[in-house]
Amino acid sequence: MYGNDIRRNQWMLKGPLARKGYDWWWHSFTGENEQTGERKPFYVEFFTCNPAHAQDEPVIVWNDPENQAAGVLPSYLMVNVGYWGEDHGQLHRFFSLKDAEIFESVPFQIKAGDCFCSERYTEGSIDISTEDVQAHPEWMCDAGSVSWKLKIYKDIAFNVGYGASQPLRKMNAFEMFWHAEGMKTLYEGEIILNGEKYIVRPESCNGYADKNWGGDFTSPWVWLSSNNLRSALTGEKLNNSVFDIGGGRPKVGPVALNRKLLGGIYYEGNFYEFNFSKVWTFSRTEFDCKETEEEIQWYVNQTTRSARLETRITCPKKEMLNINYESPDGHKRHNRLWNGGTGKGVLKLYKRSASGKETLIDEIIAAEIGCEYGEY
Repeated sequence: MYGNDIRRNQWMLKGPLARKGYDWWWHSFTGENEQTGERKPFYVEFFTCNPAHAQDEPVIVWNDPENQAAGVLPSYLMVNVGYWGEDHGQLHRFFSLKDAEIFESVPFQIKAGDCFCSERYTEGSIDISTEDVQAHPEWMCDAGSVSWKLKIYKDIAFNVGYGASQPLRKMNAFEMFWHAEGMKTLYEGEIILNGEKYIVRPESCNGYADKNWGGDFTSPWVWLSSNNLRSALTGEKLNNSVFDIGGGRPKVGPVALNRKLLGGIYYEGNFYEFNFSKVWTFSRTEFDCKETEEEIQWYVNQTTRSARLETRITCPKKEMLNINYESPDGHKRHNRLWNGGTGKGVLKLYKRSASGKETLIDEIIAAEIGCEYGEY
């Protein structure tokens, strides 16, 4: 395990963030159709917003100009379940935060209705009719039904270090914080989507779990991760490896930093980190994201004194969704936030000497990549 810190997974909406802030827990994994064996990737997310403004019913204002003009701010728990592939979709269920039970210390725990999430377990259900979707565009979702019961075993963490440390958390120094307590996570259980049951197995689920919190969302917004990895040099599956890359344009107070990403790869027992906040490592990152007619493309080149990771990923747009979030100020700025779970690509990991000479450690074939890109 590397960098575990469940204190960073506790609910962060206190002080100024209680009045204008969001905090969410994200879980993504692949299930296997009980009847056909087809593999399908899913995510389950618990998203909280502005508890200080909680009312008896969920408050959603992104498409309500009158409430926006009056300064009304959103407040709710949104349970968000999505699935990727050509039949992709996202299902949202809203609760008043007055009706949510949130354990505010460590380890975190959140419950509303039959929806529950903690470090070790999640379950719940969402059922939305076509008529509901047409009547409630503010819900930002599709029609469908889903239920799930999943045990959670967080195996390898990606801790970004000082950038999300307790002093900076108390200061709310960054506009958007990130912690991946389960960069590699093993899930066990089932998820039932529109009547089809999918079995989720620890050994094949390609699981991931992280959280984000802050006062607003970054733009550009980038995320890439998978532990479904194979060595191109040996042909062997890399059973003890995972990579994770995320970020965009961090803001420290009102100051936006240049385009920056955080990243790490745990490769068969060795961890290589590319973290701009650890200045002594001389971490440098270049990245480019493109939208073509048919796909989203990512190129990331990360370097430190001792290692380099070059990452090239693509994902078909027809298998992705435009994931929907309302900002804590009541506006919806990301309207083309491409989000997928079927990305494919190649990573090249190099060892670097003091003189800058590079030696290839491995060329890695990645599948079922969780991926995200959007700018506004």
